[in-house]
Amino acid sequence: MVRKPRQLLLAFFGEYVCDRYFQPLRTSVLLTVLEGAGVAASAVRTNLDRMVHSGLLERRRLGREIAFELTPHGIEVLREASRRVNGPAPFEPKGAGWTLVTFSVPEHMRTLRHRLRAALTWSGFALVRDGLWIAPGEVDLAAALDAIIPDLPPGSVNAFAASELAGFPMDEAVRAAWDVEGIRRAHEEFAARWESHGEAEEPYPLSARVLLVADWLALLRADPRLPRQYMDSDWPSDRSFELFQRRHREFAFPAVREFANLVG
Repeated sequence: MVRKPRQLLLAFFGEYVCDRYFQPLRTSVLLTVLEGAGVAASAVRTNLDRMVHSGLLERRRLGREIAFELTPHGIEVLREASRRVNGPAPFEPKGAGWTLVTFSVPEHMRTLRHRLRAALTWSGFALVRDGLWIAPGEVDLAAALDAIIPDLPPGSVNAFAASELAGFPMDEAVRAAWDVEGIRRAHEEFAARWESHGEAEEPYPLSARVLLVADWLALLRADPRLPRQYMDSDWPSDRSFELFQRRHREFAFPAVREFANLVG
């Protein structure tokens, strides 16, 4: 599992800044936190620039130092991620049946098409046939595409609710659309990384909690919440959820204390 600096920055802002800390964060604070997570200063600065360019962050000057704060768009993105991070049943589909989506975005709007595909993937969709995307349960597509809909051409996205028909079981379709064994490996990698990782051995609890949340977000993105009847009996999602909650609690107080010292 490769952790990208952007993922770690998003995890940090989502965990400690969004709806919690309302002042611009000095660059030195961000460099300290990500240095504890093993990221070089040059990579942090490059990704902060990219997040400003993409509309997630704004620059502010505090004396001689540059600081960063979330834009309204960045806040909305992180609120949605936070709901997933702290959800009570992150690997269970919402509602029964399936949600189907087709879309047509012109070739010259490649960036918009990429954003649309990324939003669908985050919401659990996979490509089941050419041009046909499917996700388990009843996906709130309007909420999932809220930031993209204003930029989409009228009528470019169509969505439907569907249910399984007798005589046409979904087992094969599920295995064709999703790499089920790859999803299992993602859970196993998460467990291998964090089962032996304890608070007592962690000199940088703030960085550790950011790493944990970034890894959790990556796992949530990898697992589309497939119904249990299509999974093996020893499916590892419950173990991953328990492990995340336990580590998240263990790092909570020392990480908040470290954050307060940095910004104070």
